[in-house]
Amino acid sequence: MAPILTLENVFGGYFIHKPVLKNISFSVNEGEMIGLIGLNGAGKSTTIKHILGLLQPQQGDIRVKGQTLAEAPEIYRSAFAYVPESPELYEELTIWEHLELTALAYGLSKTELNTRADKLLDLFHMRNKVKHFPVHLSKGMRQKVMIMNAFLIEPPLYIIDEPFLGLDPLGIRSLLDLMVTFKEAGASFLISSHILSTLEKYCDRFLVLNEGVIVGEGTLVELGQLANMEGAPLDDIFYKLIQNGGKGDV
Repeated sequence: MAPILTLENVFGGYFIHKPVLKNISFSVNEGEMIGLIGLNGAGKSTTIKHILGLLQPQQGDIRVKGQTLAEAPEIYRSAFAYVPESPELYEELTIWEHLELTALAYGLSKTELNTRADKLLDLFHMRNKVKHFPVHLSKGMRQKVMIMNAFLIEPPLYIIDEPFLGLDPLGIRSLLDLMVTFKEAGASFLISSHILSTLEKYCDRFLVLNEGVIVGEGTLVELGQLANMEGAPLDDIFYKLIQNGGKGDV
């Protein structure tokens, strides 16, 4: 499978002489779901900001569909959708107007907008909220709007940061079902979350980040072997890798 996203030897952060990310390299292949896990301050959000183009690597290369942001900004930016941890909406636009704006920005036809939006509104039980403004919505509902906008455009890559915060159990299940459906159709996912039991069930591979360094990468079986904890759940393996800096028993 060809990679949709690649990071090669990336150093980066907010200050030139104090990189948060230290020699980060990984890829996300087509139709693959990758879990990005780590403690608070491990560098997960910084990694995502570099992929989004909000921060520029101090060293190294980031490519989406084989292109860097500098080489082909339109191809790069149109190839992914981003769902942030905290929903960010336009307070002066209704829910439906958010969907219309997204469709316009990504060149969707009116038919594509209506067909895709109908399915998403039903899936997330938001049809009766389409004329509401964000100020009248709960955090969970605002998060659903962000999710619907991301899945409306159907890009090849989804970058999702703590998607389950604020969602009710039905919303979480709806999102997971949607991700599985799109993954089966060939979409790729990079997901950052602290809910390791859910990632363990749905992700193909995992990246364990600690203090800006990848201390573990691979399938659950491969991480278990790395930590000398074969057959253990992801929670336990993660704790061991963080404690031992990516090694097994020391």
